[in-house]
Amino acid sequence: MRGQSGVSPPTTDEARPRTCPRCGQPAFEGGEVWIHGHGVVQRQQRGPEAPGKVTVKREVSCRRYRCKACTAVLTVVPASALARKHFSGAAMALALTLWGLCGWSAAQVRAVVGGQLPPEGKPRGWRTLARWARQVADGKLWASLDSRAQGAPRQVAARVAQALCGRAPPWARAAGLPHQAFAGACHVN
Repeated sequence: MRGQSGVSPPTTDEARPRTCPRCGQPAFEGGEVWIHGHGVVQRQQRGPEAPGKVTVKREVSCRRYRCKACTAVLTVVPASALARKHFSGAAMALALTLWGLCGWSAAQVRAVVGGQLPPEGKPRGWRTLARWARQVADGKLWASLDSRAQGAPRQVAARVAQALCGRAPPWARAAGLPHQAFAGACHVN
């Protein structure tokens, strides 16, 4: 489900969650709809469309639902989006791979994946990389990889980059590590 600008989001029925993650209520029970469509919202997503491409900021469409049983509001995001992250999962995978496996400096990664330089124009580090690595180590980011690595943030970044490369589809295996991790992130639940 890709909901980028200019592309309509999936229909309400296509994206409707089967159950409410908060209370467990099934979407349909007893001939009644319990999880109702609650509109479409736009969400910012940043990152390159592919390794080597320029970073863009785009809006993605997300469907919202409301559970009649517990009144929770649920948001269904495109597969490229990660919870509470402005960067796409593939962009984050690319950044961690360039930093952890390819040995790029944080400033180089920021300029390429972050798409921005500090206001004064001087390259400097990117603390976001270490934060993402800590979130991976804590199991809060890409928890399905079960790659809770210990060590310095760059070591954790290398470990998760390897795990994401391992998730790359067969067609991406001949490409370099950044391409493999980028493609692998698109195949992580």
